Amino acid sequence: MRRKLATAAGALLAMAATLFAAPTPAHSADTASGFHISEGRLLDAGGNDFVLRGVNHAHTWYPSRTTQALKDIKALGANSVRVVLSTGDQWTRNDTADVADVVAQCKANRLVCVLEAHDTTGYGEAGAAVPLSRAVDYWIDVQAALKGQEKYVLLNIGNEPYGNSGYSAWTSGTTDAIKRLRAAGFDHTLMVDAPNWGQDWSFTMRDNAAGVFAADPDRNTMFSIHMYGVFDTAAEVRDYLGRFVSNRLPVLVGEFGDAHSDGNPDEDAIMATAEQLGVGYMGWSWSGNGGGVEYLDMATGFNASQLSPWGQRIFNGADGIKQTAREAGVFSGGPAAGGCQVTYRLSDWGSSFNADVTIRNTGTTAVKGWQLDFAFPGDQRVNAAWNAKVVQQGQQVRATHESWTETVPAGGSVSFGLNGSSGGANGIPAAFTLNGGSCTKG
Repeated sequence: MRRKLATAAGALLAMAATLFAAPTPAHSADTASGFHISEGRLLDAGGNDFVLRGVNHAHTWYPSRTTQALKDIKALGANSVRVVLSTGDQWTRNDTADVADVVAQCKANRLVCVLEAHDTTGYGEAGAAVPLSRAVDYWIDVQAALKGQEKYVLLNIGNEPYGNSGYSAWTSGTTDAIKRLRAAGFDHTLMVDAPNWGQDWSFTMRDNAAGVFAADPDRNTMFSIHMYGVFDTAAEVRDYLGRFVSNRLPVLVGEFGDAHSDGNPDEDAIMATAEQLGVGYMGWSWSGNGGGVEYLDMATGFNASQLSPWGQRIFNGADGIKQTAREAGVFSGGPAAGGCQVTYRLSDWGSSFNADVTIRNTGTTAVKGWQLDFAFPGDQRVNAAWNAKVVQQGQQVRATHESWTETVPAGGSVSFGLNGSSGGANGIPAAFTLNGGSCTKG
C-alpha cells in the first residue's frame, strides 16, 4: 500500500524570471570510480552517459515480493529500480543485512539500484514524517551495505522530504544532509527529492538547485522531481525539465503516474520530453498500491503477465521503457562479445554538413537496442537525422535506434545519418561508445 496521499495545494506559482547559474563541475578521485555527474549528465564508472529508465518497487512493505518483482521488472526492459526502504521511524526498519540483500538482488538482475528512505515523506505536514537528518542517520547506520557499491547504487536521501508546509527549509535541510553524508565517507551519486510532496509547485528546488549542487563537495548530486497533478500539461513538463537541462543541472523524474487524486498528470508529455532531453524517469509503481491509489499498480497483484493499462503504457508504449532503456555498462561490459566499430563519413560544406554513420557489430551475438554516444569536435549543431533518434546537449550527442534499425546482427551493421550546421570547421568525433562500451573507428 502506498503510504502517502499527496495533494498539491493551490495553483502553480508564477514562473521565476531569473535562471539559475550553472556551477562548474568538479569531482573527487573517489567519485570517478562510480556513478558521477559531469556537465549536468549522469555518467557511469566508465564515463559513459547513463539514463535511468525504471520503476519504483515498495520493498519495505512487500519484502517477500522483491525477488520476483526485480526479475519481472528487468524482463520487461527496465535498466533500474527505485527501492522503497524504511528508517524504522514509520515502518519496519530495513537493516544492514536487508539492504545488502536488496543491492545484491539488483546486481544479479543487472539493474541499477536507487535506494530511498521513505519515512521523510511530507515532513512538516504529515504528522509521522521525520526530517532528512533522520534519513542521514539511517544511511550512516547501514553504510556497510553500501560501501564499495558506487558503481551500482544511487542514494536517494529521503522521499518527498517536505509537504506543503515548511518547505522553505528545503534548501538548508538538503544541503546539510548532503554535507553530512560526504563527511561520513559516502562517495555515491546522491539524489534529492523536491518539496511540496515532491512536486515543487513552489519552485523551491528549481530555483535553489544550483546552490545545493555547488554545496556538495563532490559535485555529485542529482535532483528528482515527482510529476503528478501539478504537471498536467506538456508546457509545464517541458519548462520544468528544460530549465535544469539548459543550465547543466542533473534532473530526473523520480516518480510519476498516468492518473492521480490531485489531478491528471500528462504521462505522454513526461515520457516524450524525458526522451527528447535525455532525462531519466522512474514510474510509480510496480504493484501493491492502496489507500485509494490502486490505479497506480503496473502489475495487477504483482503478476507480470497481468499488466494494467498504466503498466502497458510505461513498459510497452511510445517512449516507454522497452523502447528507450539501455542497460548500464557496468553490467553489459560493452555492446557485444567482440565489440564494435563506427565509421563516420563526413560531407563538409563549411557552414553545414552531412554525416553518414555506420555501426558494425564485430562481436559474436546480436545487439538488440542500441545507444551511440559521441562528442562533436566544435560548435556543430544537429538539424535533422534519419534512421535514428538524435539528441544533443552542448557538444555531446546521443543517437538511439528506430524500430527498423533496432538490431545490429553479429558481424553485421546498421547506418544512420544526420544533417547539421556549424559556425566553423567541421570534423570527425574523436571517440564513440555503444551501449556504454568503447568502439574502434573505421
